[in-house]
Amino acid sequence: MKKHRLTLIILAVLTAIAVFFIISRTKGTFKRELSEFAIYDTISVVKVFLADKNDNTILLERQPDGGWIVNEKYVARKDMVDLLLSTLLNIEVKAPVPKAAFNTVVSNLSARSTKVEIYQRKYLIDLFYRIRLFPRVKLTRVYYVGDVTPDNIGTHMILENSNMPFVVYWPGFWGFIASRYSTKLTDWRDHTVFKHKFLQIDNVELFFPAKPEHSFRVVNNKKGSMDLIPYHQTLPVTEYDTLKILGFISAFEDIRYEALIDDMDQTIVDSITASQPLHIITLTDVQGNRKQVKTFYRRSYYDENGPERPSEFDTERMYALINNDQDFVLIQHRTFNRIIRPLNFFLPNDK
Repeated sequence: MKKHRLTLIILAVLTAIAVFFIISRTKGTFKRELSEFAIYDTISVVKVFLADKNDNTILLERQPDGGWIVNEKYVARKDMVDLLLSTLLNIEVKAPVPKAAFNTVVSNLSARSTKVEIYQRKYLIDLFYRIRLFPRVKLTRVYYVGDVTPDNIGTHMILENSNMPFVVYWPGFWGFIASRYSTKLTDWRDHTVFKHKFLQIDNVELFFPAKPEHSFRVVNNKKGSMDLIPYHQTLPVTEYDTLKILGFISAFEDIRYEALIDDMDQTIVDSITASQPLHIITLTDVQGNRKQVKTFYRRSYYDENGPERPSEFDTERMYALINNDQDFVLIQHRTFNRIIRPLNFFLPNDK
């Protein structure tokens, strides 16, 4: 009887403690479910949708190989996606928006916020992350990202169907995290122009329209080496610098543009691209896929020597057409100089 009474007392005490914690949590300054912005399992995130008040939208989708695409068409920048996922993981609620700023913050969120929808792969049966059955994609978070706080540490956010905005921040990070939720397509698109390893390349042709004598082809002869063939010739040269050819071909493993140009007047773009290209670079891989890049001068009114010695063309950057002439981009000489070499660069000095 005494043991039974002791058991009842212990149960009563435990129940009282549980009720106390439940009441304490619900009587806090805000409900926990109103402030849950973070995603603690970012590996399960398979889709993120972003939309601003100007009807700009970004759809990021994880691919089976682990990569991401943006707006169902373009390869997404890995560094931007990684930064976004890190943000989703690390953000925390600092505090509710103070009463004095409440109306202003709510008004600003209504006028110029970015809507964020996060979709995760969830399982109908999930036992301790070991037994997972019946996967499905589920919308798990919807919230709005607003302006930075006056101290530049936090960002105003509010969950959908809530009337309580919060100051959200990344502990230890000083800055504006709203930029991680950018709705500009140019921020998300991968900048890769060429990404081909040595053994993936069948041939590369480099043509100089104004100086055809500098033009050539480098062809994989399937014998473990490359042939260097001058323009308008069928036979390869007998002597060339093999290390320079190796460096030339190896450079195609990582060639990127600096910026996508989508805000220039189309008449100016048409004028530039209608002019004679500086270079035409054509790479064909071992599967027969062909990729071509055309480069163009970029006009400038100064150079590294200062305004007292004006230069007609930019000495650091050029324009280029890539992706079957669909994208007009800005490229750097220092990047592309690795794959823009005249024929005599590879020949012995006496040739």
